[in-house]
Parts: sequence; structure tokens; C-alpha cells
Amino acid sequence: MKKIIPLVFVFISAFMFSQAKSLKKKPVKISKPGAKKTAISKSNPNLVVINPDVPLLIPQKNNGKFGYVNQKGKFIVQPEYHIALFFAEDCNLLSSKNEKARKFGTKDYATVEKDFISYRINLSGKKVYQYKDDDLGRCKLEYKPQLYHAYTINKLYGIIEDSKFINAADYKQYQIYPQYEYLFIMEGDDLKNPMIVASQNDMFGVIDVNNKVIIPFEYSDIKRNFSWKLGKMFEVTKDGENYYYIDANNKSY
Repeated sequence: MKKIIPLVFVFISAFMFSQAKSLKKKPVKISKPGAKKTAISKSNPNLVVINPDVPLLIPQKNNGKFGYVNQKGKFIVQPEYHIALFFAEDCNLLSSKNEKARKFGTKDYATVEKDFISYRINLSGKKVYQYKDDDLGRCKLEYKPQLYHAYTINKLYGIIEDSKFINAADYKQYQIYPQYEYLFIMEGDDLKNPMIVASQNDMFGVIDVNNKVIIPFEYSDIKRNFSWKLGKMFEVTKDGENYYYIDANNKSY
């Protein structure tokens, strides 16, 4: 068995496990609840589309192993993996010197791991590529600083917009005046409209920069990972042990 280089494991670890609780295009469209038409892919009838804002296949854990369900919650890729990431780009492969390996770095594939070997699979669940050290290039990522940051007063968290915040004594300069037990701005592509994990009365929910509640405060934890950036979803738990994904309408998968 061949092992992939540590850089891949760093990416996998960063995605799968929540970050420590420390601070530091177009606007995100939050669909209104209601009846939605279901579209079906002609090439693969299992790839139903109920919510166009979330992935066609969503990682889900069953009996200790990960597979993928479609938007109806049906397992399309059976649980057999130790790690299963969203279908998304892998910049290491996109930057590969091996031209044949580059195509497997596109968002049409997902990274999975089984028996300490990492693969890329397609939407049918077929393993189409096994990671090789020599194929991995260096990611060329452009750093974009956040427009908003958390700010604390008397151990309560609020949100400020860096470019406008000068005087902490001026209530009007706060985007959200400190009132939460904890806040964390999720990584995302829309810097002007980020999703913010918040804690209130020891329960977690999600708000936006206008202090509108997106996800109600009913979860014991919401992971601070790349689930919003990669899949427009949140990884949540109510019992502190069993995590699953929800979309921005609080629909679970």
C-alpha cells in the first residue's frame, strides 16, 4: 500500500475535525421553506435535486463508516470509508505535473480514505484515482482576509466590520453588539455575507451579519470546519456524539 504525503492528511484533518473554539459572486441565497420540485439527472437517476444549493451527494456516517447519500437520504455510495469529504476541488491534484492526474482534482470527484489509502471517487462511487506522492503539486491559493471579526466585551461576543470599527465605546459601530456566549465566522466564498456559528444559553445555532437567525439554537455543537465553504451545509449534533449535515433551511441529511 502506498501512502500519500502529509499535506493531504493535513487537508483531510482540517476538514473533518472542528477547529478549536478560538477567535480569531453573489449574496448567499437562503431558500424559504416550502414545497420544492425534484429534478432527476438523466445520466444518473440517483442524483436527485431537491435543493440546488447543496451537493448531489452528501457524506453520511453509518456504523462507524462513511458513505454518501443523495438529497433524499438514500445511500448511493455505501459506507466503507474511514474518511469521506465533499465532492470538491483538490488543488494539489489541479496543480499536478502529471497532466493525467489533474482531471481528478476537479469538483466532479471526492476524496475518500480506506485502510489508510486515499482515493478520488466519481459520482457513481467508483474509485477512479489513488493518490500518489509524485502527482501532488503545490496549491496556489489567494488569501482573502475576512471583512468581519468577532469582538468581546465582558466575555460576550459580537461582530465588527474591520474597516468601519474605530471606537469601541460607540454602540453604532458594532455590526452585532456583543451578546453571545461564543461566535465563529465560517469560512466561505462570500465575505460580505458570511455564516456565523453562535452559542446562546449553551446551545448552538447560526446567524448572519445582520443578526438574523439562520439555524435555530437547538444543537449541542456545530463544527467549525469547511462544510459551509465546500457544501453550503453545517455539521451538527444534538447529543454531542452523532454528527450529521443540515442545509441552510435546517433540513437534515
